[in-house]
Amino acid sequence: MGKTIMTVDDSASIRQMVSFTLKGAGYTVVEAVDGKDALVKLGTNTVHMVITDLNMPNLDGIGLIRAVRANPAFTFIPIVMLTTESQDTRK
Repeated sequence: MGKTIMTVDDSASIRQMVSFTLKGAGYTVVEAVDGKDALVKLGTNTVHMVITDLNMPNLDGIGLIRAVRANPAFTFIPIVMLTTESQDTRK
């Protein structure tokens, strides 16, 4: 059984692109539309890694990371932030 990666982004096209790439590499993918959706889905799926956007409605990437790290069950899940932000101050 392969590893499961969660991709979190409010942009459907970005989610689709990342999901397509990961599935092509043999991963199972769980998609979430924002941080709140991701937290719900983390509670019902076994996830081995999270790839999240920064700017999202309801709960942004930083808020999601803080919430994930606050839960002892998710302490060791790797998290990567993937964003289209180009401003140095935002990066």
